[in-house]
Amino acid sequence: MTFNSEKFAKRYATKYTLILAVLLIFPLVVYLMLLLQIDKAKVELSLESQVYKVITAMDKYNNDEKVFKFPRYKEFSTALYSKNFNTIFSTLNFEPSNFSVGFYSCKNHYYLIYPLPNNYYFGSKYLLVSTEHRANEIYMFVLLGVLMILITLFVLSFRLFKNFSKPFEDVNLRLDNFIKDSMHEINTPLSIININSDMFANKYGDNKYLQRIKSASKTLATIYDDMDYLIKQGRVEHNIQLINVSEFIQNRVDYFKGVANLKHLLIETKIEDNLYYRFSKTKLQRIVDNTISNAIKYSYDDGAIVVKLYQKNNQIIFSVKDEGVGIEDLNKIFSRYYRENQTKGGFGIGLNIVKDIIDEENISLDVKSTLGKGTLFTYTFPYKKIG
Repeated sequence: MTFNSEKFAKRYATKYTLILAVLLIFPLVVYLMLLLQIDKAKVELSLESQVYKVITAMDKYNNDEKVFKFPRYKEFSTALYSKNFNTIFSTLNFEPSNFSVGFYSCKNHYYLIYPLPNNYYFGSKYLLVSTEHRANEIYMFVLLGVLMILITLFVLSFRLFKNFSKPFEDVNLRLDNFIKDSMHEINTPLSIININSDMFANKYGDNKYLQRIKSASKTLATIYDDMDYLIKQGRVEHNIQLINVSEFIQNRVDYFKGVANLKHLLIETKIEDNLYYRFSKTKLQRIVDNTISNAIKYSYDDGAIVVKLYQKNNQIIFSVKDEGVGIEDLNKIFSRYYRENQTKGGFGIGLNIVKDIIDEENISLDVKSTLGKGTLFTYTFPYKKIG
């Protein structure tokens, strides 16, 4: 139950950062496109400059010389083509995708095709100048920028949310300690009530007043066990052991019969014998107790509750059916502190605990309810090897 400010800050700082990241995507994409266009313009300009260098070199060629040493450049490749784009000379290491005059890109290659005067420059008509260029620096720059923005946002958000939640953590810690102390204080008188009521019944006999005391103490014990489980949740590791589920559920039914008798409820059982399952007794008791106690709490007087336990397709099925008021909103009953009927008592934590347990243990739950007629809870425990 302890409020963890660091966990809270991490969760909401992450959400806040992701929201801002989504909002930043469009302007970042626009910015990236602008950078790429500027980079492309720079490449085109450098190719145009290179074209003039090549043309200048060819202009300086003396026709009396027998051999023309075509200029070669480390970062640029060149080619001369005839009118029909037959290759006269080439240092290219790729095949151009377009031979029209203009500026083009082909994968990582950018190239510029420039027209030459007729019957000049060794009979060539077109000059192609190319360079390999990757926009890795731009992508890395944008990526690093995004990462820096996100990291900065997360750190600032984390500190903000942590400072914001610190007072709540302190209050929650004090409340948690108060509940722990209260639970400890409740445990002793509750044990005394149970022991002395049993001793009184043995000595003087049972009566309706004593039954009411026992019923109230059992109801209080169920609430106490729920609170105790909630306080220890996430801190205590529950031991897994082989349980005779048939005997376990029958014992819990017998435990609640005294509570049911006060409302003249009949608890019918249809429990198959010797069904074993590897599970935590604490968790199983929370499932069984909360389901049966709720069935008793929300049943009409003089009604019946049917508890079933059987095996089907190697799976253990546990169900509790009542003839009670029914459930108005099935989507809310597992919410913590939610109570449909405020007059029935309790803190609204029982079914929330049950939901946490069945989610952890992959137990499926089917709830069917009709207002004014009753509710059926059916738990299906997944198959486990025994041994």
